[in-house]
Amino acid sequence: MNEGVTLDDLAAPLRALRLLTADFGHLSAPAVRVTPIYPERLELAFHDDLAGFEGWRDALGIAPDAVTHGTQSDGRTRVLKASIDYAGAAVDLVGYGDVPAPALTGAAA
Repeated sequence: MNEGVTLDDLAAPLRALRLLTADFGHLSAPAVRVTPIYPERLELAFHDDLAGFEGWRDALGIAPDAVTHGTQSDGRTRVLKASIDYAGAAVDLVGYGDVPAPALTGAAA
């Protein structure tokens, strides 16, 4: 924990959240994270909602090729990440979704 961090120190991500709510309140609700560990960041996470991630990505004007992608949980979970500066805060979008199981073919089916 960052000792000495006050609520005022989190003003940038909280202000960004307030403005995002006003500007994009019609979009899917993310899991929201603001932490004194990274007082300049606002994380918007979408669990099992890659369409929600894409809606926010598009609304914030983040180019599709600026999205990084990977997997976790032994390749069972797809992870999409994108970031943008918004209203003085670093806004991180993170999307999680299941990776479809491979289709069984031949004798295994």
